[in-house]
Amino acid sequence: MNQGNKTQTWMSDFILLGLSSVWGTQIFLFVLILSMYLVTVVGNVLIILLIRLDSRLHTPMYFFLSVLSFVDLCYSTSIAPQMLVHLLSTRKSISFYSCVFQLYISLAMGGSEFFLLGAMAYDRYVAVCHPLHYMVIMHTGLCLSLTACCLVTGFTNSLMETIITFRLPLCHHVINHFTCETLAVLRLACVDISFNKAMVAFSGFVVIMLPCSLVLFSYGKIVVAILSIRSTQGRSKAFGTCASHLTVVSMCFGASIFTYLGPRSASSSEQEKMVALFYALVAPMLNPLIYSLRNKEVIAALHKVLEKIREKG
Repeated sequence: MNQGNKTQTWMSDFILLGLSSVWGTQIFLFVLILSMYLVTVVGNVLIILLIRLDSRLHTPMYFFLSVLSFVDLCYSTSIAPQMLVHLLSTRKSISFYSCVFQLYISLAMGGSEFFLLGAMAYDRYVAVCHPLHYMVIMHTGLCLSLTACCLVTGFTNSLMETIITFRLPLCHHVINHFTCETLAVLRLACVDISFNKAMVAFSGFVVIMLPCSLVLFSYGKIVVAILSIRSTQGRSKAFGTCASHLTVVSMCFGASIFTYLGPRSASSSEQEKMVALFYALVAPMLNPLIYSLRNKEVIAALHKVLEKIREKG
């Protein structure tokens, strides 16, 4: 009886191998990841607060940016704190239900972000190609509906993928990853996972290619519209409204297409770790920096808030 309970308790937990088993390397990674996570939290919270406090930023573009910052913050928080704890722990365990929740939230946030980038591309298309009707087309109802669709699609896709993953009988408890990632968990199964891999690939294809198609369509129209502008100043202004978003889109979709649509290599487990690290820490940290450093309106809003703080002080 005791032995049976012990086995059941053992199998209810997973062991995450993480990024390294060398203590010195783990300390270095702890400092690096903690720094990146703090920059991510401060940057995304600052973006959300600036958009909330400055009435000049109450436009569709900044509404989508605030939602993107919130999604990035949730995505990073679903993974980074647990990584930091494990880097300083001897036993890097995670409970079954925590693993399920982590996989569900990370997949939901990742899928929602791709669709949000597609919605933001459509917003830029309307701004450049139909500037006189921009506020009429991109009204509050449409922005809320697009955001809701992005989130519902992301969470629904995540729910299906999570159920498909954890309904399998699992024979092992050691996950070769620093987080509960889909393919890493599937490798613990006692049965053939060809169908599950196919479903994950199909899910990834839909989540990546549908928004990517909208992005390509939108920027195709934008390029045509910009080339039709005769003045150099007009072209520069039109391109400036899209530069930050295009940078983020290229970064996120480029990494995804390389990972999910590129050839699989023998070191796919390590590749999956690097991609997961990119989406959990690097992208959420860079997004607010890209949007703020390249955006005069955001910088102006920050200066305005700092001036108010100085006056009160």
